[in-house]
Amino acid sequence: MKSFNTDCISQTAATIISLFGNIPSKDMAQPLTPVMSAAKIAFDNHPCDRIFFYNPDAIAQWIYEKYRDMFAPIHDLNPLSLPMLSIYPPVTPVCFASMYSGLSPDKHGITKYEKPVLSVQTIFDILPRLGKKVAIISTANDSISMIFLKRPVDYYIYKTKEACNEKAMELIENDQYDFITLYNGDYDHYMHRCSPTGNRALKALAEDIETFHSIYESIEQALDISRYDPCIRSGPWMP
Repeated sequence: MKSFNTDCISQTAATIISLFGNIPSKDMAQPLTPVMSAAKIAFDNHPCDRIFFYNPDAIAQWIYEKYRDMFAPIHDLNPLSLPMLSIYPPVTPVCFASMYSGLSPDKHGITKYEKPVLSVQTIFDILPRLGKKVAIISTANDSISMIFLKRPVDYYIYKTKEACNEKAMELIENDQYDFITLYNGDYDHYMHRCSPTGNRALKALAEDIETFHSIYESIEQALDISRYDPCIRSGPWMP
């Protein structure tokens, strides 16, 4: 019998808080040990100053394994690859609620495909209290643009994925935010309409991988600039 992955997406929230050098709530699922260990080495025991969180929706583990060669550009840039356990039911609003609150569905309140504004604490409440400036970038009417409303963060909501990605690159260049989360939902959209392995869905997957590469290059360029002008930024990003 095949065993389940042990690292869960609900551990994301505590990991983000810990990467910034803060202690997450005991109510949250604990931080991801492999990520924290890698960050400790990469940043020489220092906390992150900036975190960029990219959310390409609905790319399952079996898709990653089946089309592993497509992900080679990511592997070349990022040595850490971590199989993850999802939340049940594995639908977008339930999963995002757990990812960013650190709570199970029975505790955060979204247990099916619906998009109410969460009443529980999320990183979009906690990070601003810690003095972090936060931005959410998403297409309109998608889960991440709806369930985390009414928080002290900046919302950049657009009609298209392309507009979202353009804004993300702009925010990286301007370096005004400590935490940026970007949502791309095209693969999810086409997966449900032409199957997870349909040509249009795989095109969207390739675009998501290209977007990751562009994000990485933009952050790398920001780091290069900072070497010449320390006033631009004070420390590492965690892509």
